[in-house]
Amino acid sequence: MSFSIGVIDEMMVILLAREQGKKLAAIEMELDAARKEENRDAIRKAWMPTGADLKKLEDEKGIVVRFVIGRSANHGDNLDREIDSENRQTNDFIVLDDRMESPKERSRKIKSFFVHAVENWDAEFYAKINDDVYLNIDNLGAILSSHLDKPRVYIGCMKSGEVISEPTLKWYEPDWWKFGDGKSYFRHASGNMYAISRALAQFISINRSILRTFVHDDVSAGSWFIGLDVKHVNEVKFCCSSSSFSGAICAAG
Repeated sequence: MSFSIGVIDEMMVILLAREQGKKLAAIEMELDAARKEENRDAIRKAWMPTGADLKKLEDEKGIVVRFVIGRSANHGDNLDREIDSENRQTNDFIVLDDRMESPKERSRKIKSFFVHAVENWDAEFYAKINDDVYLNIDNLGAILSSHLDKPRVYIGCMKSGEVISEPTLKWYEPDWWKFGDGKSYFRHASGNMYAISRALAQFISINRSILRTFVHDDVSAGSWFIGLDVKHVNEVKFCCSSSSFSGAICAAG
């Protein structure tokens, strides 16, 4: 089995993996736009190859790793120029010129990632990870491979959570009333890391204009699959934390 990776807006990395000539997964790593080059260098030193090693990973394992980022709200400003300059040196970015970097745009950005990934890579799975997560690519590949028999699958560390209905509080949910009197979100995968099968990513791409978003990007992603015949897999190895355990595929920084 071999792999391949890439990235999106607010900084993300896409992992594409191939098995028997077919791509296994596309993973985006979401980075905080405010974080600097040293944060990206830390990721490169931890698990993302650079230079000749990046090319070797692509040629020998079929793994393509890229940071994906959108443009600054002030298009063409110092942030945009710094990213363009860094990319000329590292050649490991995908820059989405039509997507703006903003915390309020995060949910729409996730949707844009899946649309972009489906249009550019024919993969069995598409996944998203946060930028403070350290990834074990081999363990991830083994887990995804075990779900190749499921045409519509949503894999992650499943959780719920309180819906904030008070406008003055952080994470206020304007559509709080839609979640019922209990004010609790439906079960969905933690935004630290999750993966969806190709059919679900294609569904997002096809229906992008009518899929609504909520204040949390992970809730938004989960909402898109609620009414579909989808297998939800609560995978404990996707529950990224500061402590690791045998078989873990990720650890939160």
